[in-house]
Amino acid sequence: MNYKNRLRKNVGKNYLFILLNNFSFTNGIWMIYLASKGLTLTELGLIEGIFHITSFFMEIPTGAIADIWGRKVSRICGRMVSLLSSVIMLFSNNFLGFTIAFIISAISYNLESGAGDALVYDSLKEIDEDKKYMKISGLNELIMQVASTGGLIIGGYLSKYDYKYAYIAAIIIGLINFIHCFSFTEPKLEMKTEHKNLTILKEQVVESYNIIVSIKGLGFLLIFSQAIFMFNTSIFFYFQNYLLDNGISQDKIGIILALASLGSALVGANGYRIERKIGQVGIIAVVPILISVCIWGAALSKYYYIFFIAVSSMESLIYVVVGDYINKLIPSEKRATILSMGSMIFSAYMILIFPLIGKIGDMYTLKTSFQVIAFIATVMSIVSVFIFRRNNKKEI
Repeated sequence: MNYKNRLRKNVGKNYLFILLNNFSFTNGIWMIYLASKGLTLTELGLIEGIFHITSFFMEIPTGAIADIWGRKVSRICGRMVSLLSSVIMLFSNNFLGFTIAFIISAISYNLESGAGDALVYDSLKEIDEDKKYMKISGLNELIMQVASTGGLIIGGYLSKYDYKYAYIAAIIIGLINFIHCFSFTEPKLEMKTEHKNLTILKEQVVESYNIIVSIKGLGFLLIFSQAIFMFNTSIFFYFQNYLLDNGISQDKIGIILALASLGSALVGANGYRIERKIGQVGIIAVVPILISVCIWGAALSKYYYIFFIAVSSMESLIYVVVGDYINKLIPSEKRATILSMGSMIFSAYMILIFPLIGKIGDMYTLKTSFQVIAFIATVMSIVSVFIFRRNNKKEI
């Protein structure tokens, strides 16, 4: 099989990777699992905060590693470290053990965050099919959410009997995916590979930062999209405890979260169609306002679960469409590093917001925490509209 055909097969192989990677039995139960071990909401917020502090400092180095040593290498290492994290989660019984597991999990997330998208986009670019990326990204989102749906439902039922069953199942799936990662073909890029040392790493980071500064709108898109992801992630995780406090059982929590994933799947898969209808103005100016309105609904309405599903669906739209906008602006040899810089921004948001939500939840209620998130989302959506209008609605 020739090189271009192997690159083309990366797309299909990535579908399987996403399926396995997101068929997570623990995503919907880890907060209530740790709560069952005696951790308070404040401690849960601290652990997630530590995860993002680790991620903040490791994002750029791991992104540069993917650009210099290879996306495939980075992905393989990420899955190996993820397995280690799951094993530690399974056998830990205290705050320190869970913190170590989360630190290792953050590194696995970092190793994948820039490398995965870069591997697919650059495979398409080398075979002159990069215009298909938004559509392929939408299908990736569909697979991710369908897998997440299955994992949430099964994980919810497994945890109803014993939380450890969910973690054992996750380890088995993770091992299969780790083996699958060796089948990818690395795109041949013009990268600095002759001296893979700290000097090259530093140059990679500095040059990537200069690209973000020099390309109009790129920095805004990174900051804007990661803010949306932060709101959705914060609500998703604390929503588990919110539902439990309202008398919803673990299996039903899994079903509600699964419905949110299905909504995200439908919207993400049709992201390229929606973008054609509403354009950049709709994506960047209108959708954030709708998200903030829905967060208020999740905080105040008795139909909170419907608004939660709406937030998840619109976040999926932002992920697919804005991800395509960003990839079109950045060169291949800096792609993983710049995408990792975006993830670093996400971590910075989470370091500030996630522990705050847990603290407010302990002091008052999670409903109050959601109101705080809604207020912050409203302010940031207004600011994003202002910045977009200031740029005269030109293509970013």
